[in-house]
Parts: sequence; structure tokens; C-alpha cells
Amino acid sequence: MERTRRRRSVLAVLTAIGLAVPGITALSSAARAADADVAVNGGFESGLTGWTCTAGTTVNSPVHSGTSALQATPAGGDDAQCAQTVTVRPDAQYTLSGYVRGSYVYLGASGTGTTDVSTWTQSAPDWQKLSTTFRTGSATTKVTIYTHGWYGTGAYQADDITLVGPGGSGTTQPPAAPAGLKSTTVTSSSVGLSWSAVTGATSYAVYRDGVKVQTVTGTSATVSGLAASTAYGFQVTAVNEAGESAKSAVVTATTSPGGGGGGGGGSSDLPAHALVGYLHASFANGSGYTRLADVPDSWDVIDLAFGEPTSVTSGDIRFNRCPVTECPNVESDAEFKAAIKAKQAAGKKVLISIGGQNGQVQLTTTAARDTFVSSVSNIIDTYGLDGLDIDFEGHSLSLNAGDTDFRNPTTPVIVNLISALKTLKAKYGAKFVLTMAPETFFVQNGYQYYGSGKWGGQDPRCGAYLPVIHALRDDLTLLHVQDYNSGPIMGLDNQYHSMGGADFHIAMTDMLLTGFPVAGDQNNVFPPLRPDQVAIGMPASTNAGNGHVSPAEVTKTLDCLTKKTNCGSYPTHGTWPALRGLMTWSVNWDRYGNWEFQKNFDAYFG
Repeated sequence: MERTRRRRSVLAVLTAIGLAVPGITALSSAARAADADVAVNGGFESGLTGWTCTAGTTVNSPVHSGTSALQATPAGGDDAQCAQTVTVRPDAQYTLSGYVRGSYVYLGASGTGTTDVSTWTQSAPDWQKLSTTFRTGSATTKVTIYTHGWYGTGAYQADDITLVGPGGSGTTQPPAAPAGLKSTTVTSSSVGLSWSAVTGATSYAVYRDGVKVQTVTGTSATVSGLAASTAYGFQVTAVNEAGESAKSAVVTATTSPGGGGGGGGGSSDLPAHALVGYLHASFANGSGYTRLADVPDSWDVIDLAFGEPTSVTSGDIRFNRCPVTECPNVESDAEFKAAIKAKQAAGKKVLISIGGQNGQVQLTTTAARDTFVSSVSNIIDTYGLDGLDIDFEGHSLSLNAGDTDFRNPTTPVIVNLISALKTLKAKYGAKFVLTMAPETFFVQNGYQYYGSGKWGGQDPRCGAYLPVIHALRDDLTLLHVQDYNSGPIMGLDNQYHSMGGADFHIAMTDMLLTGFPVAGDQNNVFPPLRPDQVAIGMPASTNAGNGHVSPAEVTKTLDCLTKKTNCGSYPTHGTWPALRGLMTWSVNWDRYGNWEFQKNFDAYFG
């Protein structure tokens, strides 16, 4: 690695010496007059528009000038390169410059048609200017400029990148701002928008309250995942290869009332703050078997764990209650069904949870999808349940290579799952309760990686739940991500957060409620969920899983997210007093721990 750095440095020096020859650097007055900055969005004032980054985002501090700068964090196998391809003229002289901060930061150009160049700094604790020059080849019309760091050396920043020389033959100006923006169809959770076409635009970016949430190619869009009875401000920009226009005038639209609970999927029947727990109904372990009738009234949603497949790809789900040989105190079927009815009469929701650690489900075919629908329906009907919890783990959901748009998934196991869940929702109607319990790996890790389709060397499960959550967001009652049994996950502050304290839960939940660019792509933003759709998943005790936090840390988490008090090092992007509540694995382990988790929830929410 050291040898590579030294060779690049020497090359930069030799290039600078060679270009100092008068015959090379002397340009005519006419040539100088034609020179322009042909880089697009070199100040990163329009996010990452024009750039393709493996691990980059924009930040408001530190910046060299303006209000934004690039920040990228190299990983062990990635140098966090950001690049753009620029139109240039053949046989012409160009100067590439930019300001950087950090260790081992590079600025360079490739595809020049002559000698590719780069320059770098070993250490720049404050903004340092890098600059290099090159001449294009006789047939070169496109050059790629880039900046990157070095593997595993920490975040770097870049700003005010310019490529000065004769303008190419392509577009040189961003388009005009769109006119005629107006709202169309408005529901309790979405707003439709339309606007007039702009000459020269290749796409349009949609902003909600100043945050980019969509990029579309047409002149209309629907922004979903909104809270009921809430006013939002929308703007649109036009985009082409030269950059992004100014924002349109703001149009304000207020969502309609949501029936008291703020959305579909049976959420209106839940209390303002709900406690969700999994009940070991098909097995026993060290926590012991707990009869459904003995679950305290504090638990608002009870997930029966688990319905499991007869084989990985069959789609056939069976719910086998714990045998008396394993659970001596297990109730009879009649007693179990009576307990379900009693819980429902008390306003509680009882769901069948599908999957779990050992229940891998892959709906690889439409036949498996249809079998899944019929077999799950049979369980719901047999026991008179309120709905379904999806707890797919392991390799149940993995993205195929090339599946890079979470809004339009192509992977069969994901497409078939979405279809199956929509079919079940349509069958049972508005009162059908749908919840999901993915691991952070499948959701928040999509901020940094998005399966093998976007990141060839990364795990295809990274972010694989995002298409399912997005497709069902208007039908989703609760998302309670498992904030446990997880490795470090990067938050929106571009820092890695680890289990064991409030900051991890705050950072992970803030991402769901703020939204985030998938795989660092500012044009592919996962919209925020409503706070009434989000519960935080935590282990009930140290016996229940890695990542248990004390009641005091749970209180800090809730204080920060619902009141913006008692926060730690993570800077949240809002305050959400309507956050639905907490989920835990499990009711059984909480009983084993003298109901510590439940008691803390009751004390906090009264």
C-alpha cells in the first residue's frame, strides 16, 4: 500500500514538471476565453446530483464554501470513490482542482486518452487544495473525474471540485425551475403532485419540507408515508446532465384525517402507545412456557411464535402448538382459542408470526406464493386471529444482482412476498393487522449497502426488506426492527453505532422516521414512515439476545425520540411524540425477568 501511494505522488510531481514547459502551457487568449468549469455540481449544493458514489453523502459541516460538501467513509474493501463523467473536447488542456479534508484523500481523472493523472494528500486536518492538469487525447470526448479515500482510514470530505478547460459538446446549463406545481389526489398518508414539463430536463427531483424524497422521469409523483391531518410543503426541481435547477415555488398540502390512528392496517384500534411482545407458542426454552391467558393486560399486540414452513420453498406454513411433552402446562386448543377471544375482547391484537430464526421462507414461485396465502389464511381462520407478523430472517430475503430500485423490485422472492401480503390485506380488509420484524441488517444497513445488485461484494440481504416495507407502507400497521443481535450499523450521521446503549436505538429509529438515501444514492431515497407505524425492538433481558439495555437506557431512548431531551451523541432529525411504542423478544423472557421490560413501559407511558 505504501508503494502505491509513493508512485502516485511521484507521478503527480513529474506531470507538474512536464506541464511547466512553455510550449505546453502557453494558451492563446481565445482559448482562455473559451475555458469554463465543465464539472457538474462540484460544490455538492445539489446533493450528489451528477456524482456516483460508493459510500458518500452530503453534509452541512464542515464545508469549504456554500452550504454542503461531500463526506465519504471508506470501508475495509472500499475506498469510497465518488466520480462523474464529464463531456470534454479532444486534444485540449484541462485543470482539475478541489478542496479536501482527511487522510489519504485522492483527486484524479481517468479516461483522458493520454496519461491519467491523480494527486493526493496524506493528511489534511483542514481544507487543502489539490490540483492537477492533463491533456485529452485526439479522440477523447468523455473524461471521468473522481475523488476517493483509502481503505478503512476514516471519513474524508471534498468540496468545490472544478474541471476548467474548453466546454464540451454536451449540455452546459442546468434546466429552468419547474412551473405549475400543484397537488392532486390527497389521502391520509399520501399527496399526489403534478407540474409542467421543462425543456431539456431528463428527470425531476421531488422535495418534501426541503428534503429530497423522490426522483421521477415524468411530470407527476405521489409522495406517500405521510402522517394524517398534517401540512407538508412540496417543491420540485428539474435535472439534466449539467445539474439541478432551482426549486419551484412551494405548494402546501394537508393530508386528510386518518380515522383516529393515522393510517391503515388496523393501527386505529391500537392505543397511542403500544407494547408488542412475542409469545413462545410452538416451543419451550429456558424461559418456560407461558399460557396466553396468563399474559398481562399491558401487552397490546401478542405475536404467536411461530408459524413455520414445511420446506424452505414450498410456501406451506403450519402452526404447531407446543407439545405437552415439551410444555407440560400447555393449554388445550379450546382453551387457547378462548384465550384469544378474551384478549380481543379486551382490545388486544393476537397475530401469527411467520418465520423466526429457524423458519426460513423463500417464495421463489407464484405457486409458492399462492400456497403461502392459503396456508396462512387457514391459520388465521382456524384461530380467529387479527393478522400477520412477518419475521423473515436468514436468507429468506436476498436481492438478485441488478435489483437496485427498491420501488420496483425484480427479485422473485420479494415480488411474490409483496403480492402475497397485498392479497391477504385485500381478503381481510381494513382491520387486518400487518407487522414486520426485520433485523437492522435488512433495513438500516440499506443506507450504506443495498444487496449484491448495487454493491457487488456486499451481502445481498443488506436492505432487502426495503422493497417490501415500501410497497406495503400504506397497509403496514407496525414496523418493529430488531435492534439486537446486530453488528455496528451506520446512522445518518455517517458514524457506526453499536448495541448496548440508547444511542443505537435512537440512531436506528431516527433513520426510519427521517428517511434515507439507499446505498448512498440521493436519487433513491427511502421515504420516512409515520411515527405511529414504528415500534422499537429490544431484548427483554440479557438471556433473550445480544443488545439488551437497561431500563434507564430505554427511558433515554424514548425521551430523546418523543421529547428531544436526554439525548446522547446522535443528532436526531426531529421529535416524534406519536412514536407507537416498544417491541420485545419476548413475553416469556420478560416473565422470566420478573416483567422488568413491561414495568418500565407502563411507568413511562402511564
